[in-house]
Amino acid sequence: MTTTTSPHTPPRSRLGHAYGEQLARNGSAGRPTAAALESATLRLAYQDRFLDGPAFLGGSELRTLVGDLHTVYGLLRSLPERGFGGSVTALAAAVGLEPSQAALITRSARTGSLLPLGRADLYHDGSGFKLLEFNITSALGGFENADINRAMLAYPPLDAFVTRHRLRYEDTLGHMVRTMYAECAANIPAGRAPVVAVVDTVENFAVVGPRLRVFAEKLADFGVEGIACDLGEITYPNGRATVAGRTVDVVFRYFLPEDLTDPVAAAQLEPLLTAVERGGLGLFSRLDAELYGNKGTLAMLSDEEHRDRYDAAELACLDRILPWTRYVRPRATDPGGSRVDLLSHARGHQHELILKPTLLHGGNGIIAGWTVDPAEWESRVASAMDGPFVLQRRVRPTAEPFPDGAGGVRELFLNWGLYLSARGTEEDGYAGGFVRGSADPAVGVVSMGSGATVGCVFHGGDS
Repeated sequence: MTTTTSPHTPPRSRLGHAYGEQLARNGSAGRPTAAALESATLRLAYQDRFLDGPAFLGGSELRTLVGDLHTVYGLLRSLPERGFGGSVTALAAAVGLEPSQAALITRSARTGSLLPLGRADLYHDGSGFKLLEFNITSALGGFENADINRAMLAYPPLDAFVTRHRLRYEDTLGHMVRTMYAECAANIPAGRAPVVAVVDTVENFAVVGPRLRVFAEKLADFGVEGIACDLGEITYPNGRATVAGRTVDVVFRYFLPEDLTDPVAAAQLEPLLTAVERGGLGLFSRLDAELYGNKGTLAMLSDEEHRDRYDAAELACLDRILPWTRYVRPRATDPGGSRVDLLSHARGHQHELILKPTLLHGGNGIIAGWTVDPAEWESRVASAMDGPFVLQRRVRPTAEPFPDGAGGVRELFLNWGLYLSARGTEEDGYAGGFVRGSADPAVGVVSMGSGATVGCVFHGGDS
């Protein structure tokens, strides 16, 4: 860890630099994380792993980034038409979903609507943000984002800085609820609060149930009666989804297609989908959302062989924000556009590549080339050949300045989780965010699983 008594001048964060200067100039009495550590909600989600300060996004860089993310989202949603003759089923097969999963996704895509909602996971490499993954689903986490902002604002120096620079933050959960209302409008009752069940599989709920119960309770702040339960707790008297005697209007989905390979979970899903198809239940979000958030779809956007699908503005966006990403196939194009033997390319560029499964979430199954020896790397890539895996070019995050809790500043490397929602008359489509920070620039993935600490994001200012 690098700690100094005066802040570094960072390549990106003017606001981070200014905040560090304020703390150095005026002292930093008190504990920035005190309110976060006292919050039962935040401790349940993150234990005691909080950064001593926030991350900042300047107004102009945020506008550019949100515009690029909306462009990428639109391109992902257009993949069935642009490359698969309009077939959702064909796209599902192409990204490696099993036939049973593809059938469920195709079936779900025929009901209701699907509006922009997602979390972009990004590194900033000093020249701009690079999109590592785009999670497009209702199971995004982040419903405590604004709680972190509010807790950090209990620290007077930060509150004064935010006020002086007229910075803001977005309530991610509020954006999620508004998106749910819009997608499931036909199932939202008039004259009473909608009953919304936050649902995961039986197996998953045994682990995440306490946090989903907090989520369900927080929905009351938005006029929603929330219930947290597993798929097995839902019954269907007279075809209406019911939990503990309460008729459910909308299911807020936390289970994923990868969970539905279990026959028991798939059987429990069947009456739910039937209720949705009959119009008596809303499902947020549709299962096909996962298709567009699959890592393989980013490889399709990145692939040199598909550039004729996009116009000049779309290509410029992809070139700005997407690192080189390719399916693990015997032949592919390298970053320069030349056809190469991919295994040989992977051997020769081991320390610049990361191997990712397309069908798993939460960092599961990811192998960073620079963290393993050559023999293991070659074996892993060879085993992934022709399977549901991608290789992605390593993005080296640039250091950002953060208070170290002892009057100085330390450099951290950030994984940004920034949320996207639908644009509107008064909405630019940015739905808030959080960051995970690590002092190790060579960590495979900056994540909670690799020891990162978490912080909030404020935005605004003139840059």
